Amino acid sequence: MMQLKVRGALSLLTILAAVVFAGVAFASPAVYAQEAEPAPAASSNAFKFLAAGIAFGLAALGAGFGLGFVGAAGLAAISENPKMQSSVFIIVGMVESIAIYGIVMMFIILGQ
Repeated sequence: MMQLKVRGALSLLTILAAVVFAGVAFASPAVYAQEAEPAPAASSNAFKFLAAGIAFGLAALGAGFGLGFVGAAGLAAISENPKMQSSVFIIVGMVESIAIYGIVMMFIILGQ
C-alpha cells in the first residue's frame, strides 16, 4: 500500500516537473532574438483551419456517441431477433454518415 502512494506521488511530481519545464521553456521570451517585427493581422487561413477542425471534430464526436448508443441497442435487437440485422446495419450506416457530413463540411470550409 505504501509503495502505491510513493509511486503516485512520484508520478505526480514528474508531471508537475514536465509542466513547469514546458512553461519555462516555451512561455519565456527568447533572450538573444532579433527585434520583433509588428505581428501581422491574423490571417483568415488560421480561422479556416480552426473552423474545419471544429466542424469535423464535433461531427466525429457526435457520430461516436450515436454509434455507441445505436450499436448497443442494435446488438440487443439482433440477439432477440436475428432477422433485424439488416435494419440495424442500415441505422448504423445512417449514424456513421454524420461523420461523413463533417468531412464534407471541412472540405467546404477549406475550399473557400
